[in-house]
Amino acid sequence: MFRVKICGITSVEDAQLAAAAGADAIGLNFYSGSPRFCPAEQAKAISAAVGPRVCKVGVFVNASADEIRQVVESVQLDLVQLHGDETPELLRSIRPLGVVRAFRVSDDLSTASEYLRQCHALMCVPRMVLVDAARAGQYGGTGATLDWNWLGKNRVHLGGLPLVLAGGLNAENVAAAVEAVRPWGVDTASGVESSPGRKSPERVRQFVAAARVALAAAAVRK
Repeated sequence: MFRVKICGITSVEDAQLAAAAGADAIGLNFYSGSPRFCPAEQAKAISAAVGPRVCKVGVFVNASADEIRQVVESVQLDLVQLHGDETPELLRSIRPLGVVRAFRVSDDLSTASEYLRQCHALMCVPRMVLVDAARAGQYGGTGATLDWNWLGKNRVHLGGLPLVLAGGLNAENVAAAVEAVRPWGVDTASGVESSPGRKSPERVRQFVAAARVALAAAAVRK
């Protein structure tokens, strides 16, 4: 599992930047509809460049089980992040791959709660759940934020699984978000970019530093 993830990595340079800044995970997006899409061959180069220094998370949207397995093996991914409309049955079909299940929410966790109930019944519970802000017709990476206070009060509906908070996080707001939600980890893409898919060295370093301080402080207060 990871605590601080920089998602939407598209170059070796940005992957090495994230690792050097202290992020313990990077996200490689295999959804062709994303401005942060990373072709498999480029992802292989990125994975090889960072090696075991960071957790390599593959982000998929409505890919087939066979496609996911093929990319995991080719790129040497550590975790699979499902960010689309994948069913619990899909999670079962890709066992024993480690899964981060993303949920796009606004003000209701009932759908996520029922989804996880089905995963328990099928014995395919994800290792982590990621909560992102919902935007109609989009699968994430929008830069929109959640109501953190609401999520903090209602996270019990996620079954106690390690929670990764995403959605519009940056160096300026991550401390407040962590204080309100008390997540296991945090994830950002647009909040550390100079343009979609291109990371800002200064923003990455600032975000990772702020996130680590906030997560450590939250752990002390528990």
